[in-house]
Amino acid sequence: MKNQLSRLLVVVAVLVAWLQGGAQVINSIGDENMKVEQGLKPQPKKTDNPYIADLDTETPYFQCIDSAQTYIYSHDWPIAEQWLLKAFKADPDNPSNSMVLSNIATLQRYQGKLADAVKNYSLALDMTPHAVTLLLNRAALYVEMDSVQRAIDDYERVCELDMYDTESRYSLGVLAMEQGDTRRAEDLFNEIKRINPNSGLYHEGMGLLHKRNGNHGRAAELFTQVIKVQPSAQLLGHRADCYLAMKRLNDAEADIRTALEMAPDDPYLYLLRAKLNKLRFQRDDMQRDIDTAVSLGLTRDYINQSLNE
Repeated sequence: MKNQLSRLLVVVAVLVAWLQGGAQVINSIGDENMKVEQGLKPQPKKTDNPYIADLDTETPYFQCIDSAQTYIYSHDWPIAEQWLLKAFKADPDNPSNSMVLSNIATLQRYQGKLADAVKNYSLALDMTPHAVTLLLNRAALYVEMDSVQRAIDDYERVCELDMYDTESRYSLGVLAMEQGDTRRAEDLFNEIKRINPNSGLYHEGMGLLHKRNGNHGRAAELFTQVIKVQPSAQLLGHRADCYLAMKRLNDAEADIRTALEMAPDDPYLYLLRAKLNKLRFQRDDMQRDIDTAVSLGLTRDYINQSLNE
């Protein structure tokens, strides 16, 4: 079992390098699952690790996993998924299959096969019901599918299993805020601060809360604290929206430009630039940004409502 687990860790870790910002890859099994660091590179097949060196990797199970790794490298998610499914079928009783099913679900989610992804995350959880990372992955997927109560149930289960997990509390806070329960949201964000006073999730959550309440100056300050440490297109977009509300148009333009360099296909950023162009009375540019946002998935009704707020 230990040999098999070591080999599987080497093979599936590569998924993280490609699924930036998406579901987390499972890299261990048991009562708790660890998270692979973003950008972790797979280890070479030749290794001094005795648990890998003496492993017979010629079994169909590991041959299929090796093939999946090859297609993950080439970004061919459907074929990688097929090879992981073949691995599972080759040895359905293998105790490492919780990891295999989880990574199948991650690939399916990346392809937009959300119902299949839920099914496989759930099957993996049947095998390892205390797996925190699996619960977080499924909860995030439920949010994507608008199954909010199911997401809340999974996040609350994570809180029960791990009193120090901040991601679940942040997500619960955001969901509470979206449901209008700002007091619960603030309590959850303050709980994050108690767990980790320097947590970026605390500052981001409180920034969202202040933005919702119309305190755009304070929200921008909180977003800035996180951006200095770990900039992202999403955070830059939130801060740009605050700057627009404060009529700091040059600052908003700078944030939108940087965010678009990081995420050129994010429709929300084009909506923000449409707001900027509206404030500058540049109507042709505004219309172009509206059309781009629509082409990337936003509805015109949502855009018009946002522009008229």
